[in-house]
Amino acid sequence: METTRILNIDILRITEQALLEQMQEGVLYTPNIDHLVELQQNVHLYNAYQDAEWIVCDSRILQLLSSLLPHKIPEAIPGSGFFTAFYHYHKNDPDCKIFLLGAAEGVAKKAQQEINRTIGREIVIGAHSPSYGFEKNEEECRQLVDMVNASGATVLVVGAGAPKQECWIHQYRHEMPSVKLFMALGATIDFEAKTLKRAPAIWQKLRLEWLYRVIQEPRRLFHRYFVRDMKFFGYFFKQLIGRYNNPFK
Repeated sequence: METTRILNIDILRITEQALLEQMQEGVLYTPNIDHLVELQQNVHLYNAYQDAEWIVCDSRILQLLSSLLPHKIPEAIPGSGFFTAFYHYHKNDPDCKIFLLGAAEGVAKKAQQEINRTIGREIVIGAHSPSYGFEKNEEECRQLVDMVNASGATVLVVGAGAPKQECWIHQYRHEMPSVKLFMALGATIDFEAKTLKRAPAIWQKLRLEWLYRVIQEPRRLFHRYFVRDMKFFGYFFKQLIGRYNNPFK
C-alpha cells in the first residue's frame, strides 16, 4: 500500500472505507502530532511502530500539512470515530469478538454495555480496566494476557494512552494467538462509555477537535498541545527543507 513519510514513520494513504474493507488482521496505530514528537525521543515507541501493519493519520492537522509533501494523505481517520465505524461495519460478523482493555475502573465495562446495546448483540465479549501503571507490573500484564486469551477475543482494543498502549501491544501481541487485530485507540473507550464527550461535528469539520479536548481537560492537555507539541513544527520544517534526520537511524 502507498504511504507518505512524515518525519520517521510511514503513514498509509487510505480512506476510512478502504481501511474497514481491507483491515482483517495486524496492528493499527493512529499517530497524531503528539505521537510524532514522542517518536523523536522514545526508541521503544519507534520500534513498536516498525512492527505495525496499519499506521493511519489520526490528525486533521497532519492531513492538512501532508499537502506540502509530494503525496497528500487523502483523509484523516481519528481513532475514536473509526472504532465506532468498525463495530458497526462488523455488527453481523460472528468472527468479530472484541475485548476492551483500558480506561478508569468500570469505564471499559460501561463501554461494553453501551456498544452491545447499540449493536444488538454481544460483539464486545470482554472488558477490563487495568490498574494505573499496569504496564510496569509484569504479573498484572501476564494476568491481562491470560484474560484476553480466555475470552476468545479476535479483536483487542487497548485504550491506555500513548506510548503506553503501543509499547504494550508490541511486547505482548505474539502471546495472544487468537487475537487477529490489535488497535491502540487512546480515549476511545471513554468516548464509547460516554464518560468523555467527543467534539461536536462543527469542531471536527474545522479541525479543532484537539482544542475541544483541551477545553474539556485543560490541566492534562494544555502543556501537551501548546508547549510540547510545538516541537513538531520545527521537525516538520526541517523535513520540508531536507534537513530532518531520523534520531534512530
